[in-house]
Amino acid sequence: MPTYEYECEGCRRTYEIRQRISDPPLTACRECGGPIRRLLSPAGFILKGSGFYVNDYPSESRKKAAEAEKKGSDTKEASAAPAPAPKSSESPAP
Repeated sequence: MPTYEYECEGCRRTYEIRQRISDPPLTACRECGGPIRRLLSPAGFILKGSGFYVNDYPSESRKKAAEAEKKGSDTKEASAAPAPAPKSSESPAP
């Protein structure tokens, strides 16, 4: 059952109420009887990180493939680096 937040427009109190999704929103404050409104709240959980399940708990074959891919990209980066410009043997004219 989800938890909803309500704020009274009269006394400015906030409430957390557990209701079914199918229940109609509340309309009156339980303290002062004034009108209340449902607030938008962030979700109770946050998915962070490199991924969800597949990346967090990979199989052995997936780990090996990821390591091989990483080694391949490291060698590509090293070969893609520009070579330093050769120094000129000529000295500028005085």
